[in-house]
Amino acid sequence: MERQTNIMIFPGKTIFFVILLLVSLLPGLSARAQRVQTREEYIDRYKSIAIAHMERYGIPASITLAQGILESDCGNSWLSMQSNNHFGIKCKRDWRGDKVYYDDDAKGECFRSYPSVEASYEDHARFLDGQPRYDSLFAYAPTDYRSWARGLKAAGYATAPDYAQRLVRIIEESDLYLLDRENGDALYSRRHASGIGTDEWFTGQSSVEGAATLAGEGIDYDNYRVTINAHDGYNVYRTNGVSYVLAREGDTYERIGKSFRVSARNLRKFNDVEPSAQPMTGEMVYIERKRNRWEGNAMTHTVKEGETLFSLGQSYGIRTKSLRRMNKLRDRHAELVRGQQIRIR
Repeated sequence: MERQTNIMIFPGKTIFFVILLLVSLLPGLSARAQRVQTREEYIDRYKSIAIAHMERYGIPASITLAQGILESDCGNSWLSMQSNNHFGIKCKRDWRGDKVYYDDDAKGECFRSYPSVEASYEDHARFLDGQPRYDSLFAYAPTDYRSWARGLKAAGYATAPDYAQRLVRIIEESDLYLLDRENGDALYSRRHASGIGTDEWFTGQSSVEGAATLAGEGIDYDNYRVTINAHDGYNVYRTNGVSYVLAREGDTYERIGKSFRVSARNLRKFNDVEPSAQPMTGEMVYIERKRNRWEGNAMTHTVKEGETLFSLGQSYGIRTKSLRRMNKLRDRHAELVRGQQIRIR
């Protein structure tokens, strides 16, 4: 039997509207394609600017890049793609440049818009250098990124309660502290090209005090925060032998769960959060169950300003309930005091 082929002929008007629809979708498709930029690509693209600003203004290159990574979601956020604003700087009264409006702490807030990413970096440096409330930060050495991170939060740069911890986490996960040193660009490139000197460079840099250095055997990599893979646009990291990703702008547990074939309900359980909770941009999201204790050599953690049982559990890959039981605390919301010793194993 001869096969019959049906051909649909569209009127001229229909074809015109189809073409118009496709053209209107192109900006969205282009923006979506841009979201694949990884953290490593972002660092390679902008680290030279951050180093130059450190030499000129005294702002640690690690801090500049960590803020750019966090605030712009590695250049993938709507705000950064629409306005080249990589640091979330709002208009303020003295801003005379272009503007864009975006829902942040409030609806339709005014943010600065720049002709290029480089202009955004320059304005960020001048913003910190010229605002009196940030003057105290410049008393810290460019290599003291932890004090800079705490100082930015204390001065009100961001409203997130764990903003300083997020910056430090990014810096230590990506070895950005190397960029703050003399010949930092070369040190960073060597570290990521060959892994030479990992033991020496990591010593004293991690916020996980004394963790997992095995006598005579070097570094136990499973107990450090290291990149192990990439999947569906996410870098997958591991700490304490447990895998996690960093939430991107607009992420939900449902979206992350779909990417990794884990139910949103289980993701919330893995991360010790409420049934209705959603992750914030840059937040750690564990994609498997955390452990009951720290598997490295460290026995305790010295509490820093602003840390909670929950934040420690996320940082170490330990269940909040386990931390509470080990330390005989009444509930997960028990207040921790700076300098307090918390058992982690």
